[in-house]
Amino acid sequence: MPNSTIGRVHFFFRTLLQSIRGRFRSPLGMWDVASTPFRVLPTDLDVLRHMNNGVYFSVLDLGRLDLMQRSGMWRLLQQRGWYPVVVAETMSFRRSLELWQRFEVETRVLGFDAKAIFVEQRFVVRGEIFARAYLRARFLKRTGGVVTVEELQELAGPAPDDGRLPEWLLGWGDDSQLPPSKAPAPSVWA
Repeated sequence: MPNSTIGRVHFFFRTLLQSIRGRFRSPLGMWDVASTPFRVLPTDLDVLRHMNNGVYFSVLDLGRLDLMQRSGMWRLLQQRGWYPVVVAETMSFRRSLELWQRFEVETRVLGFDAKAIFVEQRFVVRGEIFARAYLRARFLKRTGGVVTVEELQELAGPAPDDGRLPEWLLGWGDDSQLPPSKAPAPSVWA
């Protein structure tokens, strides 16, 4: 099996394990911080023998799943036929994660703009932040269409007014959007 196939199979089992583990962990509120434990495995490594940058984003999916399961939000989303999709994400790295190293992914929802929800996630080793990611996500309906922010707020409650959503992140959310799908693509790079 090629490495990419091994990685996909491994990630499938890691997702399955996380789904099971999440059911037995302490409950959280939607606006709490979920701290999800992981370990760097051989299938996470790149040719330089540290965790591949693409794997970081896959592990973040599991951190968000943990928060949604433990807060009860995952069950409510499934009942309504809603599911999340990432529309933009960015990550900054400070240090590499090495083979067998234990780390935590801390996940918290920051708030909303007019169309989407913002989430912050951090890779933490013994209190030190190794990497930090921000993402903007929307929720879609299996029957078609987009879940509005008002519908999400009705389900999750209003975002805490504690300054957790920085203004620059709202600007990044606006600036990172692609033009509508019907807009012509530029013929040259700007």
